[in-house]
Amino acid sequence: MSELNKIALKIISNGKGILAADESNGTMSKRLEAVNVTSTPENRLLFRETLFSSESMKECIGGVILYDETINQMTSSGKSIPDLISISGALPGIKVDTGAKELANSSEEKITEGLDGLRDRLKKYYELGARFTKWRGVYLISEKYPSKLAISSNAHALARYSALVQESGMVPIVEPEVLMDGDHSADACFSKTSEVIKKCFEELTLHKIDLSGIILKPNMIINGKNSKNKISNEEISQKTIECLKNSVPTEVPGVAFLSGGQSELEATENLNLINKNNNTNFIMTYSYGRALQQSALKMWSKNIKDIEATQKTFNHRAKMCTLAAQGKWASELENE
Repeated sequence: MSELNKIALKIISNGKGILAADESNGTMSKRLEAVNVTSTPENRLLFRETLFSSESMKECIGGVILYDETINQMTSSGKSIPDLISISGALPGIKVDTGAKELANSSEEKITEGLDGLRDRLKKYYELGARFTKWRGVYLISEKYPSKLAISSNAHALARYSALVQESGMVPIVEPEVLMDGDHSADACFSKTSEVIKKCFEELTLHKIDLSGIILKPNMIINGKNSKNKISNEEISQKTIECLKNSVPTEVPGVAFLSGGQSELEATENLNLINKNNNTNFIMTYSYGRALQQSALKMWSKNIKDIEATQKTFNHRAKMCTLAAQGKWASELENE
């Protein structure tokens, strides 16, 4: 086993998943303001510190993706945020892209930026305690999108990013997200996601990436959120497994799904069925943001000093996701 493979497996083994707490300050401000909490560095830190010091961090969370502001913050007890996460047994990670910008010559599509100066930033993050990283490419689905240009340029960026990350001794999360926006069918999502993932692995191979030392973070195969043709959770699981089986090389240790606009319950139920039906060698787990934090955020907003109630809510959601990552979740457990 390579050192990178050991790190990847530590993050996603035994039903553990990834807490995506890497919202930019702008995104986090929107989330806090939506529940009537003022977005200050102190409040952003307080909410995250509440989650990172909860009991489920030991049992359920293998890694936490941080944002630049957060990885540099100190907790109320004087520990750094990476130290607080490490104490629980989870690994600190860091989002390193600088966001999706308009793609030249295809203005409706996006290309993710952040490669300039990345090697030096990675050294700094490693010193701060990060052991894995995240970079997200986003793709629209419509009759003409994603274009070959968007598929190719984002795959190239993900591969260059992965090479620099592995060079720095960290595990790259490769996140090609085919968005739920639109009225496309699940079949369209299946064919476009397959094309996107295959191109990513073509580029990763070209860039000599150790595939046993990455984690893939894809979308599930779901119809567009405005589509009239909804498919069942069972079909979502079958199509998702088939897509990954046909597109992902067997050396990859595991897949940590993004929730991509699904509700907490949808993201949990779909992950559970994927694991019940999983006939691959891939670990299938979660890397959720809103689908892990939303209920906890609502609880916290009622009284930001009531740490216990917020942690109880977060612990429940993390436990449900971890059961789903083992195919052991059932809807009646939600009420326990």
